[in-house]
Formats: sequence, C-alpha cells, structure tokens
Amino acid sequence: MAQHKSFSSSSVSNRPISLLNGLLLLVSLLLLLGVFLPWAGSPLFPFPNVSSSSSSLPSNWRDYSLSQAAEFVAKDGTVIICAVSYPFLPFLNNWLISVSRQKHQHKVLVIAEDYATLYKVNKKWPGHAVLIPPALDSQTAHKFGSPGFFNFTSRRPQHLLQLLELGYNVMYNDVDMVWLQDPFQYLEGSHDAYFTDDRTTIKPLNHSHALPTPDRNGVTYICSCMIFLRPTNGAKLLMKQWIKELQSGSKAYEGNDQPAFNWALNKTAHQVDLYLLSQAAFPTGGLYFKNETWVEETKGKHVIVHNNYIIGYDNKMKRFQDFGLWLVDDHAFESPLGKLD
Repeated sequence: MAQHKSFSSSSVSNRPISLLNGLLLLVSLLLLLGVFLPWAGSPLFPFPNVSSSSSSLPSNWRDYSLSQAAEFVAKDGTVIICAVSYPFLPFLNNWLISVSRQKHQHKVLVIAEDYATLYKVNKKWPGHAVLIPPALDSQTAHKFGSPGFFNFTSRRPQHLLQLLELGYNVMYNDVDMVWLQDPFQYLEGSHDAYFTDDRTTIKPLNHSHALPTPDRNGVTYICSCMIFLRPTNGAKLLMKQWIKELQSGSKAYEGNDQPAFNWALNKTAHQVDLYLLSQAAFPTGGLYFKNETWVEETKGKHVIVHNNYIIGYDNKMKRFQDFGLWLVDDHAFESPLGKLD
C-alpha cells in the first residue's frame, strides 16, 4: 500500500515538468512552421492571405493601381485576367475553381467593373482585384447586347494594352468558361497573339493555325473571349487597332466588341504573328454543348469550354449544371474566394 502511494506522489511531482516540456515542444513546432512554410507555397495554406508581402497593398482599394496589382499577382511574367461585374460573381467563382485545379489561380487578377466587386473580392482574396475608373453600373453591364454590356467589354483591349505596356504576358478569359486542362501547354511557339474560332463548322484535328480566311462578306468569326498575348510590338499593335475600331465604329458594334476585334485582326494580320488555337482543345459553346457526336470523338482533348451561343444569366447557369460544369455548389472550398454569401 505504501509502495502504491509513493508511485502516485512521484507521478504528481513530475507533471509540471511534463507540461513544461509539452509547451516548449509546441512553441518550437510553431516556430518551425513559421520559418519553413512560406505562406505562398505551403500545402497547408493553398490560398494566400494577407502576410508580410501584403505591406505593398494599399489601405484603401480605390488607390490600388493596375501596375501594383499586376506586380502583386504575376508569376513568371504572366497575368491571367478577367473582367467581372457584381452579378457575375458566382460565375467568377465557378471559373476560379477550374483554374485552381490547374494550379494557376495565383496569377489571376480580377478587373472589377464596380466597387462592390472590388471590395468583395479583395476582402476574400486580398490584392487580386483592381478597379480601373470609371466604375460601371453593375446591374446593366452583364446583359448581353445592352449598351452597358458594350461599355463593359469595350474596355477589354485597353486593359490588355496597359498590361502589355507593363511588360507582362496576358491571358484573358470570360468567366463563363471552365478549364478542364492546363491551357498553357497549348500555347506553342512564341507568337504575338493566340485566339480561338467561334464558328461551329468542324475542323480537322490537324487544322491550320493561321487566321481563317474571311467569308464572302469579308468577315472572320474569331472569339474575343479567350486571348493570350505576349508583350511584343505586334500584340500591342493589335490592341491599338482594336481600340481604334471600337472608337470609330461604335454604332456598328453596339452591344458587342467582337466584330471590332475581327476587323483589327484582319487589318493587322500582315504585321502581327497570329496563332489560331486548336478547335478540339478550345471549342465554342455552339459546338461543345450542341454536337454530342463531335464531343465524343474528341473526348479527352477539351481544355477550356466556353458557355457561349446562349443568352441569359440563368440559361448559362442551367447549361453548366446540366453538363456537370457548375462547380460552386459542391466545390466552393477549392476557390480562393471560398463560399460567397
């Protein structure tokens, strides 16, 4: 009995030492994590939050410039941009999930077209949204074909040109897209500008990468919603011509900036090194969502799917849902924005 009492007393007397050792071990572990797991690269922190590098970020997001934002997000000299108004935040989140699955989310810069978007994105994901004044009416900018939508899209070449002038490679995406594979592996060579064809006519898998021949009306149907540009004189010339076409033909292009992009391509084709991306890899929505036979024949080759050839916010969302491409309901945690309120 005395022996049992002696053991108990020894055990009690050693507890403070055990607790002290445990606390020291915990502090040491925390210090090691702080030193050896930098916030941007650690698998424990897949999406960066404000840290020591955020000292360059402004206290007021209205003061955040495009050059500051590009410097903050750029990786390997490349920036991925999209332009978003507040009603389209769910589509932004859906697109971001797909981009994150390909490990390119850190390069993304959201061009906010209204202050609600600017503050919402930067609250969730500091430094990844910038607003280039003037701010637009967020309620009209998302209606395809409206003057508000034209004002929204017609600023696109200006944003792209600014980033090219700053020396960055730039990829532009509309947010009604979903990445199924990494698109960067398809940007072959060192061309000035890469783009996709919006026609639904099926091309052979080994089709030419040159600018398609205009139809009998002198028109090509290149999509202005997925573009990659290198900071070359050729790419800058193309953007300047696009801006010029928009300014000189705003009546003809009212509600859509794509015709102006096509005229710019055709007028500068002899001066710019152009590259048409693979139709199988970058299909238009009029082909991917409407031609089941072609989709089956090209299975495994699709890289970015564009939800176009359909008008209306709800219609786009339902089509994504029907094809299993609406990701935000079940996979919001994969987005840097998380679940939106």
